[in-house]
Amino acid sequence: MRLSDLPKGTAAVVDRVDDAHASDPIAQRLRDLGFVEGEPVRVVAHGPLGADPILIQIGSTRFALRRAEAARITVRQEQAA
Repeated sequence: MRLSDLPKGTAAVVDRVDDAHASDPIAQRLRDLGFVEGEPVRVVAHGPLGADPILIQIGSTRFALRRAEAARITVRQEQAA
């Protein structure tokens, strides 16, 4: 599932960030910000009418990402314990 498709408030874990091409600076920046395999994430809010931006939380840090940027991040939903 793509982070851009994750429902608001749903807990998930990052699987990977997809590169659009070799040496993709946006994908590298997302990794530098903490979007790395195994990192828990949550969608906090969506822009007006479900559009840009998407407010994402990793740990105690929040990021506003464009929908196209969030679509590069593959996540898996956490299973209830």
